[in-house]
Order: sequence, then C-alpha cells, then structure tokens
Amino acid sequence: MTKRVELDKSKLTPNFIGSWVMETLICDQIIAYYEKNKSKQKQGITGHGTISLETKNRHDISISPKELNLKSNEIFNKYFENLFECYKDYNKQWPFLASIVSKLEIGRFNIGKYIKGQHFQKIHTERSSLSSLHRLLAFMTYLNDVEDGGSTYFSHYNLDIKPKKGLTIIWPAEWTHAHKGNMVNSGSKYIITGWLTFPK
Repeated sequence: MTKRVELDKSKLTPNFIGSWVMETLICDQIIAYYEKNKSKQKQGITGHGTISLETKNRHDISISPKELNLKSNEIFNKYFENLFECYKDYNKQWPFLASIVSKLEIGRFNIGKYIKGQHFQKIHTERSSLSSLHRLLAFMTYLNDVEDGGSTYFSHYNLDIKPKKGLTIIWPAEWTHAHKGNMVNSGSKYIITGWLTFPK
C-alpha cells in the first residue's frame, strides 16, 4: 500500500509566468487592424477547429506566419520584434530553457475581441493532445485596459491577471498552467495570443 508524503517546502514559489509591458502604440495599431478587417473575424473557433461558444465565446482574426510579409501586416512584424525581446528576457530568468531549445517558431496566432458578457469560460491548457505537442510556450498581450472583469485566471496558482494595455505574458503550454478568461462585465477586451513552438 502506498501513501502520499510531503516533501520539504522550497522557499521558491515560481509560477513560470513571465510578464512585461510593451509599447502601447503597437496595441492601438493591432486593434485598428482588427476593426478594419471585419470580414476576417470568426466566432468561437477552438484549437480543434470547431465552433464552441460554451468553451470560447469571442471573435478572432487568425493569421498564419506566411501572411506576415503581406503589405497590410507590417504591424505584426513590429509586434514580434517586441515579443522576441520578452522571450530573450524569459530565457535569462530560466536559462535551462535556452540550453535545450535552440530554435522556436511562431505558429498561427489570433487577435481576439471579447465584448460584455463574453469570456473563454472553460479551464484549458495550450498543450492537450498529440496535435498540440509542438507547443512549448504560450504568449498573450492585452491590447487595452479592462476595468471590470476580463482577467485571466490560472487555477493551479489562484492567480488573476488583470488586463492592462501592453501587458504581455509568456507561460508554459502545459497542464500545470491551466487557465480561463473571466467574463468581461463592461466595455471590450482585445488580445493577441499564440504559441512559441518546436520546429515541425
């Protein structure tokens, strides 16, 4: 018969969620791109490619890496230059990561908008099947302030992150970082989010 035992507690309590503040002009330009491209907005498409408003209730514009060189998409190259600076600092905080990963890629990413009453209500992880095993880290930048609701909740850490314009977070795409989006109670919430992946 086995029994659970407790190890000595470490004084360190890292959650491996890195955070930075990005230039807010980039946020304004991404929001403007989103609002200008109504025809590209799709509702409630999950990582499995299905529509499930019970899981994910928001409108997204999904962009593939090959679209970054299109003339109308210059802002995203600027965004990823800034995100790369965040990633380099993340590696400084956790140098073991840099020792095992020499190259990562940006996969398809999303610009999302939640309005009052919407949220990503299901607690989920970014790597949950064979089809998402290539994801190593997730990233998200809040593109505007949200005063009432709209926080991101990491359940294992009891951590609520309030959306602030330019706030960028990077976290492991593993079950240890299960999370959900809390309901937006007023106004709108804009984000850009995606994954840093192993090369396929």
